[in-house]
Amino acid sequence: MIQKGLFGAGCFWGVEEHFRKLKGVIKTEVGYSGGNTKNPTYESVCYENTNHAEVLQVEFDENIISYSNLLEEFWKCHDPTTLDRQGLDIGKQYRSVIYYFNDDQKKIAEISKEKHQPNFKNRIVTEISQATLFYKAEEYHQKYIQKSKI
Repeated sequence: MIQKGLFGAGCFWGVEEHFRKLKGVIKTEVGYSGGNTKNPTYESVCYENTNHAEVLQVEFDENIISYSNLLEEFWKCHDPTTLDRQGLDIGKQYRSVIYYFNDDQKKIAEISKEKHQPNFKNRIVTEISQATLFYKAEEYHQKYIQKSKI
């Protein structure tokens, strides 16, 4: 069965590159979610108060990879203990966030966060919230790292 996951873990380019290679991931799209502005652009997310996060929407085959397995990768691909920051990228759009689509995903995400807390010296600040509208980012952002290797 095909399911969706929605994750924010810093700059969406690297997050997409990490997830797109996983067996069972069928489709990845980078975009914006969680904010209060309709049809945000990269510029508005970076320079205006949209409250959107840069996110990755993943479609996956749960018969091949589970939501729990995706969360394992989520914790590996960024530092979930830094508030609104990943490396040199600073701002609310780079926050660590898991957007869930149903109660099962919410429960799995909460359990996963609790399970992983002992793996980090500092407190995990990852937000777990219900998914809202996903706005696909501009085409030049899609599979950006893969395109730049060509």
